[in-house]
Amino acid sequence: MTDNKLFNIFLKVGFAEGISFLILLFIAMPLKYFMAMPMPVKIVGMAHGVLFIGFCILLLMATIKYKWSIKMAIIGFLLSFLPFGTFYLERILKKEM
Repeated sequence: MTDNKLFNIFLKVGFAEGISFLILLFIAMPLKYFMAMPMPVKIVGMAHGVLFIGFCILLLMATIKYKWSIKMAIIGFLLSFLPFGTFYLERILKKEM
């Protein structure tokens, strides 16, 4: 891997995870509870889960490779639980890299 390849993959997975979180929260969940359509939650929820696990693994790999502090890793992990959090993390990381 080139020096920035892991970082770029991490940012792309973080972006996809953030988008899947927003789709789940603002589209799939209202469809489930207001339109009695549970299937979008199952589909998007599974995709979001896979992306979240990938994000966590890549966060660990990037923390080790780029020697990020434990504080930065914890902030990154906690931001992944917030809507728009991964987008904010991307902004922070691009300033530091």
